[in-house]
Amino acid sequence: MTTFVDRVELHVAAGNGGHGCASVHREKFKPLGGPDGGNGGRGGDVILTVDQSVTTLLDYHHSPHRKATAGKPGEGANRSGKDGQDLVLPVPDGTVIMDKAGNVLADLVGHGTSYVAAQGGRGGLGNAALASARRKAPGFALLGEPGDLQDIVLELKTVADVALVGYPSAGKSSLISVLSAAKPKIADYPFTTLVPNLGVVTAGSTVYTIADVPGLIPGASQGKGLGLEFLRHVERCSVLVHVLDTATLESDRDPVSDLDMIEAELREYGGLGNRPRIVVLNKIDVPDGKDLAEMVRPDLEARGYRVYAVSAVAHTGLKELSFALAELVGKARAAKPKEEATRIVIRPKAVDDAGFTVTREEDGLFRVRGEKPERWVRQTDFSNDEAVGYLADRLNRLGVEETLMKEGARSGDGVAIGPEDNAVVFDWEPSVMAGAEMLGRRGEDHRLEEPRPAAQRRRDRQAERDDAAQEFDDFEPF
Repeated sequence: MTTFVDRVELHVAAGNGGHGCASVHREKFKPLGGPDGGNGGRGGDVILTVDQSVTTLLDYHHSPHRKATAGKPGEGANRSGKDGQDLVLPVPDGTVIMDKAGNVLADLVGHGTSYVAAQGGRGGLGNAALASARRKAPGFALLGEPGDLQDIVLELKTVADVALVGYPSAGKSSLISVLSAAKPKIADYPFTTLVPNLGVVTAGSTVYTIADVPGLIPGASQGKGLGLEFLRHVERCSVLVHVLDTATLESDRDPVSDLDMIEAELREYGGLGNRPRIVVLNKIDVPDGKDLAEMVRPDLEARGYRVYAVSAVAHTGLKELSFALAELVGKARAAKPKEEATRIVIRPKAVDDAGFTVTREEDGLFRVRGEKPERWVRQTDFSNDEAVGYLADRLNRLGVEETLMKEGARSGDGVAIGPEDNAVVFDWEPSVMAGAEMLGRRGEDHRLEEPRPAAQRRRDRQAERDDAAQEFDDFEPF
């Protein structure tokens, strides 16, 4: 059964925004008291947040589809819909977020670091919010926007100061178990360690983390033996420790050739050439192992390596090794640039930026692209003529119609707003607001013009009295 997963593909969906409400206030003696439709609620976001208690991506391996809740629609009496709840997904420290093409979207390091993977849709405005001096009683409301849909890849890279690398069964797990309080599984067969193990080591005043990376074999940089999955956990480490087995039972292996093979794989993987190295000759508690360590040590030191002969079983040479690692970790931390406060960068919109573009395609279709036009189209209820007219007004005020005329568009030409796979296409008619002007003056609701019986009776009686008075004034006695 899989207990550790460090790479998953995650499908996230943010919540849709709630629709606005088109409502008219009604009470006794006020059958049409004005618009009172509330706004729709905002859809929930999908947020990835670093949680130190999480060490694996296993949950997302079993449940790769995650969705936030949608916003509630608005209601009458100026009642706005409830916002959808954000979906917060905890991920391990060191999680890299990429798109399916491999482009890095975020690198989450440090407890509490978060990234919004999918943005919730905006809630639609109700007709009360759309009312103005020109549009006193809108008979429509805006629709809520759909939430984002994203397919992302999560890749875990272990965050540690020191990485132990070497052949399977070289004693890396035993070494980390005696240097720290970590309790990895230890056995005498290859590939005992299938997941990276982390331990915390204290050497004097320095506290650092050490990672036991699963064993590497020839071809690991090309993916052999799950090598790529193992090597990615070395990328963030400041110091590399070669753990060499001086008591191997394989006749074709020795510490020097093991070191050469591992270094070759690290070079093939790339990006690790500037990391300081330490060589650990392990298992000197075995008589033959101690003799072999003394034999190869001068050769390794001649190459420029700092060499330490240790025994994880007999606890020999561990103190010197621990303080040597602390020294290198301290130097690496001091060499890192100081963290600066997050800068707020303000990028004002260019003076000549209209917020949209109009391009003519080969088939003669004019395509309009831009954040505002596309958002307005998504918010429009095309079954409502007044809503379509409101969209036409907004596009006209933005300058879309004027730009279409400059680009050579004529009456009856096809115009598409949005991308090719999800666009609204219509035949363009200059200065015609999609039939909404048939409703009367823009913004007025014809329902307000409906006769009311009581008021009509009062007007009729007043007219009768006026006629009678006029007849009396016109009367001439004989």
